[in-house]
Amino acid sequence: MLSLMVQGCTSDAGKSTVVAALCRWFARRGYSVAPFKPQNMALNSAVTVDGGEIGRSTALQALACGVEPHSDMNPVLLKPQTDMGAQVIIRGQVLGNMQALDYHAYKKTARDAVLAAWQDLSSRFDVIIVEGAGSPAEINLRDNDIANMGFAEMVDCPVILVADIDRGGVFAHLTGTLDLLSESEQQRTLGFVINRFRGDLSLLQGGLDWLEARTGKPVFGVLPYLHGLTLDAEDAVDEQGDHGVGALKVVVPMLPRMSNHNDFDPLRLHPQVQLTFVKMGDPWPDADLIILPGSKATRADLAFLREQGWDSKIARHLRYGGKLLGICGGFQMLGECIDDPDGLEGPAGSSEGLGWLGMTTRLVPGKQLRNVQGQFLLAGTPIRGYEIHNGVTEGEALQSPMLQLDGHKDGAVSDDGAVMGCYLHGLFDSPQSTDALLAWAGLDANASVDYVMHREQQLDRLADMLEGHMDMTLLLAKAGRPAGDVGPW
Repeated sequence: MLSLMVQGCTSDAGKSTVVAALCRWFARRGYSVAPFKPQNMALNSAVTVDGGEIGRSTALQALACGVEPHSDMNPVLLKPQTDMGAQVIIRGQVLGNMQALDYHAYKKTARDAVLAAWQDLSSRFDVIIVEGAGSPAEINLRDNDIANMGFAEMVDCPVILVADIDRGGVFAHLTGTLDLLSESEQQRTLGFVINRFRGDLSLLQGGLDWLEARTGKPVFGVLPYLHGLTLDAEDAVDEQGDHGVGALKVVVPMLPRMSNHNDFDPLRLHPQVQLTFVKMGDPWPDADLIILPGSKATRADLAFLREQGWDSKIARHLRYGGKLLGICGGFQMLGECIDDPDGLEGPAGSSEGLGWLGMTTRLVPGKQLRNVQGQFLLAGTPIRGYEIHNGVTEGEALQSPMLQLDGHKDGAVSDDGAVMGCYLHGLFDSPQSTDALLAWAGLDANASVDYVMHREQQLDRLADMLEGHMDMTLLLAKAGRPAGDVGPW
């Protein structure tokens, strides 16, 4: 079994995309390959084939491998609920909520789950491409590290180090990170990848020569900046303002604990949709459709929404004929009350909802995790997606459901048809369901993107980039080859 770990000098250096590119590169050559991220902190997640929950970026990398996402691929997932605490998910299942100091002490136990998942994957795949988290040079986090070099040392995995040149300081990032590693960690670092380069490569060559001479390690590739690359993000939201100049204006309030914002990626690509994420302090734009997103801390995010005065903006929007859609936590906000008696998402208590749907939600232990398919009832069109939520929702509004899914009804539609919501993520992934939803919102002519096909095209684009800009022969010569491999690269 061949393993290779991609670590980054900083967060958002491009680790996720490099891992996805490597996964697709090996899969194209017929190897059974899997991604692995020992520990991830993210609010974007996916449901696995074994009924667990992992980070969304790892699920995307599994798609690059041509395999179903499995909870072993991301054995520790931390979903932040406050600045100091997170929900801890071990091998796909919720362990509970922990403060940062408590989790730091728990990492010795978490390490056992990471190693068990690694051993199970190692027995099933020829190649495992591992993704680190943040930077391996965070001195304060090195004790009991299971995310970066601590993991690599435990399983004897070679490492490549990625840095983002688009943000500047790439040589300082690479040499500084390497200098802060231990001697054994430096030795297992095979070399470097420089990511997101724009310009004439000949102007960079002097720096590459200096870097290789100073460190004694090769630069395996300088990867170009891929304009228009759109893939499921690990966590960060693209905050560059409006996306598109389409006829239908869609507004999404950016809540502090917004989850699974990748729900909106297909809308960003739609030529007839103008999508705007509204941040704290931003002016509220005109909208045809407002979408309340999922949330990891629904009551706290609802309080934030009210503090910004966005509830009155939504009320005005509805008075003037706009449409309102809630997804998961956003759906819960549309009701009359959200009750959290056990403090599953924060301090125990109850919050008054926005009151647009006649229903109440009670958060209860036991997260619903499932991939489902069915029908959007207003239009009779097929729909598919996934559910990741706590809570039992009851009330008269549910007598007018939005969806029929695998034998159960989900969501609600208001009597006037202006407000609806559901627990289903991935509503816009298929062109049929997107066309139907946007028609409800007021768009007459649709040209929806097949986002499933789009993902595949983007993953192939990443693998093509490796073919042209990375010395895979040199990398594999240093990292080794999959067991039984005898052919040329």
